[in-house]
Amino acid sequence: MPKFCANLTLLYNEFDFLERFGAASRAGFKGVEYLFPYDYDKHQLAELLNSHNLEQVLHNLPAGDWANGERGIACHPDRVNEFQASVEKAIAYASALGCKQVNCLAGLTPANVAADKVRETFVSNLKFAAPLFKAAGIKLLIEPINSVRDMPGFYLNHTQQALDIIADVGSDNLFVQYDIYHMQIMEGDLASTIVKNLAMIPHMQLADNPGRHEPGTGEINYAFLFDFIDKIGYTGWIGCEYKPLTTTDAGLRWAQQYL
Repeated sequence: MPKFCANLTLLYNEFDFLERFGAASRAGFKGVEYLFPYDYDKHQLAELLNSHNLEQVLHNLPAGDWANGERGIACHPDRVNEFQASVEKAIAYASALGCKQVNCLAGLTPANVAADKVRETFVSNLKFAAPLFKAAGIKLLIEPINSVRDMPGFYLNHTQQALDIIADVGSDNLFVQYDIYHMQIMEGDLASTIVKNLAMIPHMQLADNPGRHEPGTGEINYAFLFDFIDKIGYTGWIGCEYKPLTTTDAGLRWAQQYL
């Protein structure tokens, strides 16, 4: 049976962030993810996880000035030192939280930088980061994101692009975070892509399209997809990274059989 974790950045916005852990636990979630833990003391977050019997499934590397529109720095040639420092910080948080996966957001394609230099920077940064995360027992992931609606200008947009970058990095500790919503927009062919690349996908995320709301509100046949993912032997988590149409709990009817 598929296992779902609550994305506390998008779910339970009815509550302050630190109250969302309890809300997710009460709904039946056993795992949580969110964009960034860095605004909070890692020991406080670890205590929340422990007290609510939750697993920290995933968080992202620091991604620059998110509030002012930055969406990662890993492909920016002028931010390499900052990226390298962020790896140490991410490992410290993930280790304290018992988190076994960290996602690296590539970032928006920098202006006035040659395409080969952008790619070279991203590959080089991943070559630096992947073995450090491996030594800490943490998988490093990269995530293709749609550049049509949610993140115009984002550098990494397609599954094959991510796989090609992973091949160039040459690490056995670099994987694809497969977001069903983003990839439905960019390329479709969800089931075939997932089964073809199952060994490289330790984590998935979901939302329906259009609207980025809960499953059952759009065009994606999630009933089929959940059954398919289960049958092919996927054992990772699926992060519920969607915007509830109303309240989070009211929109969880789709998940009742899984929680």
